[in-house]
Amino acid sequence: MKYLHYTLIAAFLIFSSCEDKKNASDVKAKTTSESKTASEEKSTIEKDTLTVDSSKAEEKEEVIGAGYPKITEKNLVEFLTKYGKENPETKVEISTRLGDIIIDLYEDTPLHRANFIYLVKQGYFNETFFHRIVPNFIIQGGNSDLPSTNKKRFKLGDDYLIPAEINGRNHFYGSVSGAKEYRENPDKKSAPFEFFIFLGPETSTGHLNGSYTVFGRVTKGMDIVEKIANLPADEGEWPLQNVYIEAKVL
Repeated sequence: MKYLHYTLIAAFLIFSSCEDKKNASDVKAKTTSESKTASEEKSTIEKDTLTVDSSKAEEKEEVIGAGYPKITEKNLVEFLTKYGKENPETKVEISTRLGDIIIDLYEDTPLHRANFIYLVKQGYFNETFFHRIVPNFIIQGGNSDLPSTNKKRFKLGDDYLIPAEINGRNHFYGSVSGAKEYRENPDKKSAPFEFFIFLGPETSTGHLNGSYTVFGRVTKGMDIVEKIANLPADEGEWPLQNVYIEAKVL
């Protein structure tokens, strides 16, 4: 009888133990399933978000240059003259991670002013960099190593240069000038997509004056220009950390 009693107790404990393990297994399976479902849902959301962001980026690229002819050497004077009359703005804000820079554009350099306003309104400068920095001399912006920059240039017009509009104006602390694609440039034409802000002493302007068009000046944010100029850079004068640009007309 006592033996039978022990046998029944042992059987009950074995049954209970198996039931607990089964329940634990069911819970684990349910948790794993729920976790997998949540993970799949998150992955789907992230994928959808990336798709939306990618679509927006493609839409932006499609919009650039829309409604306007591609600028060429043949039509640039006519186009920029007309555009300048229809878009008389002279103030631009350049935003960076280090702060904002306000630029006033000169009206007596109409082609450079119109070109700069056009590029700002088209969103060209957004996601380009201050890609060349030289302490006590200049910071240069409007280029990048991103494929999107070349795509924008192609859509807007990648084979034109802006005629010189020097007007006897020399470089000074805070002056904004058009860059050149090459130094041996007898016509002193400016590259349309890049500009530089001068922050060096006047004794450093000898090779600049009379060769580069000064088309604006910084009216606020030279402290930001100084900060950018003094960032660590590589041997090619490219900042070790990219200084992205966002530009808008004020």
